[in-house]
This record gives sequence, C-alpha cells and structure tokens, in this order.
Amino acid sequence: MSYISKPSAEPCVMTFDEFVRLADYSLMDTLNPDPDATGDGDDHHARQVFSGHFVPVKPTPLTDPEYVTHSRTFFNELGLSDELVFNARFRQVFSGDLSATHEPMRQVGWATGYALSIYGTEYTQQCPFGSGNGYGDGRAISVFEVILNGQRWEMQLKGGGSTPYCRGADGRAVLRSSVREFLAQEYMHALGVPTSRSLTLYVSKSETVTRPWYSQDSHSTDPDILVDNPVAISTRVAPSFLRVGQLELFARRARNNAHPRALEELRMIVSHLIEREYKIDINQDLVFANQLVELAKLFRQRLTSLVANWQRIGYCQGNYNSDNCAAGGFTLDYGPFGFCEIFDPQFQPWTGGGEHFSFFNQPIAAEANYHMFWTAVRPLLAEDNEALEHFDHVRHGFAEEMQKQIQKMWAAKLGLREYNPKLFKRLMQLIILSEVDYTIFFRELSHIPEDVSALKKSFYVKTSQQLDEQWQAWLKSWRDIVIKDGNLAGISASMKQTNPKYTWREWLIVPAYQQALQGDYTLVRELQEVLSYPYDEQSQEVEDKYYRLKPRSFFNVGGVSHYSCSS
Repeated sequence: MSYISKPSAEPCVMTFDEFVRLADYSLMDTLNPDPDATGDGDDHHARQVFSGHFVPVKPTPLTDPEYVTHSRTFFNELGLSDELVFNARFRQVFSGDLSATHEPMRQVGWATGYALSIYGTEYTQQCPFGSGNGYGDGRAISVFEVILNGQRWEMQLKGGGSTPYCRGADGRAVLRSSVREFLAQEYMHALGVPTSRSLTLYVSKSETVTRPWYSQDSHSTDPDILVDNPVAISTRVAPSFLRVGQLELFARRARNNAHPRALEELRMIVSHLIEREYKIDINQDLVFANQLVELAKLFRQRLTSLVANWQRIGYCQGNYNSDNCAAGGFTLDYGPFGFCEIFDPQFQPWTGGGEHFSFFNQPIAAEANYHMFWTAVRPLLAEDNEALEHFDHVRHGFAEEMQKQIQKMWAAKLGLREYNPKLFKRLMQLIILSEVDYTIFFRELSHIPEDVSALKKSFYVKTSQQLDEQWQAWLKSWRDIVIKDGNLAGISASMKQTNPKYTWREWLIVPAYQQALQGDYTLVRELQEVLSYPYDEQSQEVEDKYYRLKPRSFFNVGGVSHYSCSS
C-alpha cells in the first residue's frame, strides 16, 4: 500500500477578490445560531450558550502581523496562487481582521460548542459554569467556507481571540504551539494520514502573552517558569471541524429536554455531518434511519483505519478525548502530541495524559470515542427498531474491526501478505530489549537485511551476543516468509512507502520555534521541506541531520521529551 499524496492542481485563484467571490457558507446558512448572540459578532466573554449550533464571533486581529510561512503544497492543491499570501488584505483576514474583506465573504466568523467525554465518561466540570454550556471553541474561530476543485473546505483561525467558550482565557495561541501544529498537519498529510491541513501562519511583532513553560534543560515534569510568548494565528483547514463531542452536546440536551428544539437540533447537526463529511459515500435516497446506519459503518471504518495509521507512523495524539475526535475520521487538534522515538508501547508525551492515552492504548481510546458517537446518534433511531438493531450491531463490531486494521498495518510494516502473530510477538520483545528507534528500525528493516548488524544503527543500547543471536533467528524466520511471499525488490519498495525515513523529532523542532521567536523562520521552512517528503531518500546533508538517534542530552528534558498542554 502506498501512502503518497495526490498531485497538485494548477493555480487558478490569483487575487484576493477572486478568493472572496468563492465564499460558500453551509454551517451558518443551514444550522441555528445561538439566539442570545450579538448580531455583530462582538461576543468575547465567557458565558453560557444554551441552544443553537454556533455563535457568530468576530476574531480579534493580531497587532503588527508578520508572515511566517504558508503551505505551498496545500495552496497548489486548492488551486490558490502563492502570491495571495503576500496580499495585504489576505494577510489581514488570516491574521484576524475581517474588516478587510467584502461580500460575499462575511465580516463575522463562528465558534461552536461541544461536550467533553474522557474514555467514555461524560464530564461537565471543565465548563466554568458546571453545566457544560460554556465548553467549546475557546480560541478557534472559523471565518470562511469555500468549494475548491469540487471539495468544500472550512478555514479556521487558531488563536483568533476569545469567544463565549473561552473559559476566561485570552483566546490566543503562542508561536511555539502554532509552529508545531502548522508543521505537524502538513507532515501528517505527507505521510498519507487523514488530517486537518495548514494554510497560513502569521505572528504578531508586538503582542505577547505569558504562559508556563520549561527552563533550559529542565528535567521537571511540569513547567517551571513563566515565559512571554509572541502570539500567532495559524489557519487550519478541513472539510468540517465537526467533532464527536459536538454531537454529544446536542444529544445531552435532547436527553435532558434542555429546550423544546433539542432533539431537532441533534438531528440537524447529524444531518449536517453527513452532508459535510459523508455525502459522497451515503446514498441520499435512503431513509434517514438507514443513512445513520451507513454513517456508523463509514465512521467506524475511517476511525479504525486512522488509529492504525497513527501506530504505523509512531504518532501519539496525547489527549484523545471525544472533543478532540473529528467526526469526519481524520486527525484534529495537535496539542500535546508526539512521535515515538525509542519504541515504547506506553509512550505518552503529555504529562497530563496518563497511560490511558498512550501510544498502544489509542485503539481503546478510539473505541471509547466511537461509543460516545453511537450513544449520541442512537436517540434519532428510537422509532425504527430494525435500523436500531443494525446500528447497534455496527457498534459492537468496533473492536474486531480495529483489530483487523491493526493487524493489516503490522503486516504492511513487515512486508508480509498476512499478519503473523508469533513473529510479531517475538519482534515486540526484541525491539523493547534493544531500545530501538521506531522509525529508523523499520526503515532499515525495509532493506530486508540478512544480518542484525544492518539494524544496529537504530539501537539505543549495545546488545549482547545472546541478544544478537536471538535477532538473527528472528531475521531468518521473517526473511523466509518474505521470500516465499514474492519479489524482494518489490516488497522492499512497498515497505519503504509504508515505513517513513523521516519522522518528527521534537529535539529538532525546538530550535525551529526558538529561532522563530527571534524572527528567523529559516528552520521552520527547512523542516517544512524535509517533512514534505518523509518516504524519500533526500540529500546526504538532510540524512546526516534528520535521520539519527535522539542524543542522550535530550532524554527526560521538559519541552522535548515531555510537555504540558500550555499553548
């Protein structure tokens, strides 16, 4: 299986006016606004939102915005000219100043509420009002919907200022976290993993906020200093930003009879999800109950495939609550995420995440989120027993489908036609004993070596003769199966499109955002280039810098090996 991205389109949108004319709003035009919202979007203080699907909000512009970078890859895919990013009005809009635009684009954006569930347990105490009515997009404001090349996209400003869901916070994102999310989204896309995308990144040259973070070479678990950070706005883009937690919010209101239209609003948001994310795959002639059964099947397939892909590439989301789970089945919300370097099934970069959100526990977390999706949608099937039975059957098959996807993924990583449980179990024992670098090991294995010495560049420890002999025995068993399966050159090439050469290494990301704090974006752009081609053999200079083991000096260092959710 190849995970290479599709080719780019030819640019056709050259000017800001051409871009604005493409505005095509669906969420604001088909769903209900909060009846208590202001008409002009001046709604920046924490308050309860009792009904409606969105709150109109005007972003808070950055002061003295400066261009950091944009995704040329994504601009080309959308058919946008790279010159647009340097247009003064385009910069104003995507640094939060909607006064620069004109009809049909609107001078107000929108924020949405959602509920929170952690591992299948509902919570409301994270809401400042204890009711669940104040939880949602605290600093993410969508500003534009557009159809380009036949695909609807929603553009959302991360760090665009406070909203009614801000929970008393300032609504800003710092440059550090903005650089990380910007790079990670485009890297994930280059890996062939479904994800939200990065459009632009602007930073304020004069506005800062204070956040807790780590001092230089700190070994503290929690941040140990306060740091003034430049604020930034990154624009992330997706077919929609609908989350499982959003469906839950309306299901809870319907369950509690929170207002007369609660059940209707649940149906509306689920219908909108189908329209935005699944319209091509669900026959619109089906009765609504049967559409929901198809929705359950499709979301299950997407979610299980997604999490299997996360394990394939070493990604740990860190905080996989239902409100961080995109109902479209793609990666969303790059907060305290990380990529596994030394292989550890319990790898977890976020200090607040615990074992339950660790690397190999993500399939369980995904099932908990799917369960909350199932629970939220189920009331809409109350009057159709046959459809309800099918819907429940899909839910109960999640674990089996997840296991199939995981096993399929491991077979692909190992170049096998089918999963071999005995071979896999032994491999797990050996790579833990040898403390291998997850990415380098599987990339070197993709050469189908005969001798363990070829794999040792991925080992963080010196291995004993006894362990080497165990490795040699495993390699022989594995090679025997691979040779039986077919052409070695073809299998090796396929493995190299499954096992990336270049991964996200936090200790190489940190210098990029540190230099960016000083106004030097060279490393950010260098990383963009390297991470855009993760499966390719790049220059020797790139290999020497980016294809190597983590230096011991970075082990257990705060902000590198682990971090808080401060952003």
